[in-house]
Amino acid sequence: MNWIWNWVKMDWEESTEGNVVGEGNKKSVISSEQMDVEAYGSLYSGRTKIMRLIFIADHCGNESMRMEALRMAYDEIKKGDNTQLFKEVAHKIGGKLGSDYALDQDWIDSVERRAEQRKDKLENELNGYKTNLIKESIRMGYNDFGDFYYAHGLLADAFKNYVRTRDYCTTSKHIIQMCLNVILVSIEMGQFMHVSSYVTKAEQTPDVQEQVVVVAKLKCAAGLAHLESKKYKLAARKFVETNFDLGNNYTDVIAPQDVATYGGLCALASFDRSELKNKVIDNINFRNFLELVPEVRELIHDFYASRYASCIEYLQNLKANLLLDIHLHDHVETLYDQIRHKALIQYTTPFISVDLHTMANAFMTNVAGLEKELEALIMDNQIQARIDSHNKILYARHADQRNTTFQRVLQTGVEFDRDARAMMLRANIMRALSTDGDLGGCPVLRFSKMGPSAGLL
Repeated sequence: MNWIWNWVKMDWEESTEGNVVGEGNKKSVISSEQMDVEAYGSLYSGRTKIMRLIFIADHCGNESMRMEALRMAYDEIKKGDNTQLFKEVAHKIGGKLGSDYALDQDWIDSVERRAEQRKDKLENELNGYKTNLIKESIRMGYNDFGDFYYAHGLLADAFKNYVRTRDYCTTSKHIIQMCLNVILVSIEMGQFMHVSSYVTKAEQTPDVQEQVVVVAKLKCAAGLAHLESKKYKLAARKFVETNFDLGNNYTDVIAPQDVATYGGLCALASFDRSELKNKVIDNINFRNFLELVPEVRELIHDFYASRYASCIEYLQNLKANLLLDIHLHDHVETLYDQIRHKALIQYTTPFISVDLHTMANAFMTNVAGLEKELEALIMDNQIQARIDSHNKILYARHADQRNTTFQRVLQTGVEFDRDARAMMLRANIMRALSTDGDLGGCPVLRFSKMGPSAGLL
């Protein structure tokens, strides 16, 4: 699928000269066109690839796309041992893809027999390790059990066994491996409280900062946890701090394209202009991620440059496919609303008055709809303005800078006078204390334990 370039204005094309992505870059799978399911699936590996394909099948409205996603999920599952997920996908297909994609009972029976044999072997080995009290072997035994249960889709059992390895970790490497395993399973289970907890534990492990890829994985996991809890600013910070060396080393959780998309949208929704400039646009590291998804890159540049028509068009083009993202779908509407509100605020800030007809054209809406949006922002105290509904003009209520400055100067003077009097009093008290007690006929001074500055008693 080719890049989708939406040329909104001729000057837009001139301002972005030199930003065109080279032919060697990977093709985009997020665009206004129907998603290329095969290209999208190729970005991921393991269980997350299967779950993302199933999610697309369950939420897309296109039957051909749905069948393509289920076909790919079916093929991917047969490479592993998850019989329960296989039955679920085969049932969803319902024979629509022919006999090659029907429920293969022989395969299920074969996998389950191997699973029983493998489980018995692991139990015997683990019992032997426990009898001999070999700490490292016990850790590896529990880790093998966690891998076994994860491969068969028994996430709760996998989680328990990975956590049990914690008591047998003897090196920083073991602790980091344990944390990454628990984080992986917790993300699949949707238990993001555990994700945050074990990310923190891993980050506190000695020498972890020297492992660039591991740190990048932890940033991504923390970003997903913040995204799930709707802490978009924290999520944006984690994603934009992710090192590009992550590459394809974490595709069982997230693709580099996702880092750009999640980080870019969260940043637009939560960062102010200076943060957007310093942490996103001028961030050389994050710029490498944005090159993988030029639509998001151009969206960010258009927002910062106040090219709102182009910005909104990009958002509209991306929306359908973002709603098919397993992590982002619940947040698309909220993020879009926040981005639009920020754009409205940013548009009105420099002006004393704004023609609503001109503004409506810039935001690709009608005057009545724009007026309602502005009313909501004014009521929420996000825009200091009033609307002339008859003439369709927005008048800003700018603060009286001269009066504000004068009041600030007066307040500073009062504070200086108070501080000066306090210092003089303290100096006199300290001088009186340094004498032999002859205070020139004055009554004896007594002070609290808090010191002379506490005042007279």
